[in-house]
Amino acid sequence: MSTKKPFKPFVAPETNMKELTVKSILVGSLFGIIFGAATVYLALKAGLTVSASIPIAVIAITLGRRFLKTTILENNIIQTTGSAGESIAAGVAFTLPGFIFLSSPDSAAYFNYLTILILAIVGGLLGTLLMVPLRRALIVNEHDNLPYPEGTACGDVLKAGEKGGDFAKTAFWGLGVAFSYALLQKVLHIIAEVPYYATKQANKFFPSARVAGEITPEYLGVGYIIGFRIAGVLVAGGVLSWLVFIPLLASIVPADTIASQLVKLGYLKSLTTAGGQGNWDPATHTFSNYAAAVYYAFIRQIGAGAVTAGGIITLIKTIPTIISSVKGSVASIKEGRNSSANSILRTERDLSLKVVGFGSLGLIALITFLPQIPGDSIIARLLVGVLVVLFGALFVTVSSRIVGLIGSSNNPISGMTIATVMGTSLIFLSVGWTGQSAEPLVLVVGGMICIAAANAGATSQDLKSGYIVGATPRNQQIALFVGAIVSSIVIGLTVKFLDKPTTEMMAQGVQHAIGTDKYPAPQATLMATLIKGILSQNLDWQYIFVGVFLSVVMELCGIKSLSFAVGAYLPLSTTLPIFIGGAVRGLVENKQKKANITVVAEEEELGKGNLFATGLVAGGAIAGVLIAFLSGTSAGEQFLNSVNLEGSLSGIAGEEGYFLLGALFFAAMAFMLYRVGIKKDGPPLA
Repeated sequence: MSTKKPFKPFVAPETNMKELTVKSILVGSLFGIIFGAATVYLALKAGLTVSASIPIAVIAITLGRRFLKTTILENNIIQTTGSAGESIAAGVAFTLPGFIFLSSPDSAAYFNYLTILILAIVGGLLGTLLMVPLRRALIVNEHDNLPYPEGTACGDVLKAGEKGGDFAKTAFWGLGVAFSYALLQKVLHIIAEVPYYATKQANKFFPSARVAGEITPEYLGVGYIIGFRIAGVLVAGGVLSWLVFIPLLASIVPADTIASQLVKLGYLKSLTTAGGQGNWDPATHTFSNYAAAVYYAFIRQIGAGAVTAGGIITLIKTIPTIISSVKGSVASIKEGRNSSANSILRTERDLSLKVVGFGSLGLIALITFLPQIPGDSIIARLLVGVLVVLFGALFVTVSSRIVGLIGSSNNPISGMTIATVMGTSLIFLSVGWTGQSAEPLVLVVGGMICIAAANAGATSQDLKSGYIVGATPRNQQIALFVGAIVSSIVIGLTVKFLDKPTTEMMAQGVQHAIGTDKYPAPQATLMATLIKGILSQNLDWQYIFVGVFLSVVMELCGIKSLSFAVGAYLPLSTTLPIFIGGAVRGLVENKQKKANITVVAEEEELGKGNLFATGLVAGGAIAGVLIAFLSGTSAGEQFLNSVNLEGSLSGIAGEEGYFLLGALFFAAMAFMLYRVGIKKDGPPLA
């Protein structure tokens, strides 16, 4: 039995190198502002986010070499600081607009800049604080078990940029391929964004089954990085939801019942109003897309219950590791009293547990005494503060575990927020806090947990990158605090800017652009609907418990329930292209096995397939952000509409032909990834 060799970072612990500098903090903060603003737009517009760490790392390398003369550790601080903006923006946009949709018109008054700023900062700081004692348990001890795909990819990008030569060429070749692909897909629309095949509701054998794929380079890259096994479990959950539950429910549940459920959840205005999820037709009492209608009416709640149960099961399994980690941190404090700080390796220096403890108490105090926080009394706000820290401790751990498996881009923070909202509402019901006055308090807890969970996921990826390149954890944690505060300032301004109604909206009496077709804010709408439903004791618990026991069944079968639950919660269009990336990785590994090629961990991280996949993730993310900025202006939107070729191509080849063209482009990119993955030497694609 071989003894496991200790991990060796790229920069040795004994090496003294510039790291936490004013230059790196300022540049990282600038990137946090840019990516934070872009994420707010994407999240409000389509309920999507774009991972920022890898694009920032790529840009930092490029600028660092030519202009800034930064070290690899400074580049790591730049991406660490900047990534906080994207994660906090996602948490804010997914929840805080819910103030507009609560029962009482007075709740909308809390949707002001100062309240958004305070909640964003508190949630962001909490996510980073609670990750401090977990770093050793999840990042170091679980290094071989939790891939943290974006974090590993980001670390590889930083190393490839530092080494230069063929390593950098492979990563940047992948970036160029992904960027070109994204331009063809999201600007010219030559490549379909989400090709699908669906059976009709009238189909007697398999009604309303739908197979779709969001065929983007970033999803293909993430799938390759996480590998075949995890990607397979992930897509299995999606197959159960979209090819088992949805066809079954579409067969036995009347359309009017589905529509009533959508109205209840806020996805449809009324039974007499056309539109909504699934495109309801009140005249014929039918949906044009039954799969989407059933998914939003029932499956998302089942998935939320499954993710909640899977997360709790995962947490229970992790408790021994967490306890040992906390004991190790306490021991390091005691050692610090009797020995010099230099006796601890640079790459093992975290912020003190005292900072975590007093910082958490300070955040509770802020929530309790600041008048901008909803609540009629200090006691009410104190309970909110305590619940935020308690739920934060749970879901920060769960979030870190999830992103360790499937990456931050697919972190189901909506599911965790739903669980928080339900738990908080039940606690409020038990103490007699019901009615409209309690609704904003629940949203505050859910909002801050959503922000904390999102930032904890990004923090975990950053700490993984730092662990790979040999960064100082303490410096990264300080950089994350700075990034959280600076980006929150601009995130609040962006949200309020986008919420301004146009002249036409004001003429129609619309006071908020958020919640309209321009910025639907789907997650925030759902959170408000759940809060109102639970506090009025009008929620369908049966769907939640179906999801809970789905996770229990998976655990009894020996399958990690959390990965499966995430797949059941996410659309199949997300998990299917990820699985294809994992399948490509499986084919590469199978070919290596047949050729008796043994790849050690260090070679695998810097292998051509991994680096090319890293470039795919980075290129797709950068293109997504740039296009989001472009589409955020009227001139940019006009330009994108003028160059959109989807209508012309669909007219020539038909919808099926257009989808087939997109699938062929995606297949070509997957084959390119396979070709790069099986090569060991020589230039990419040589």
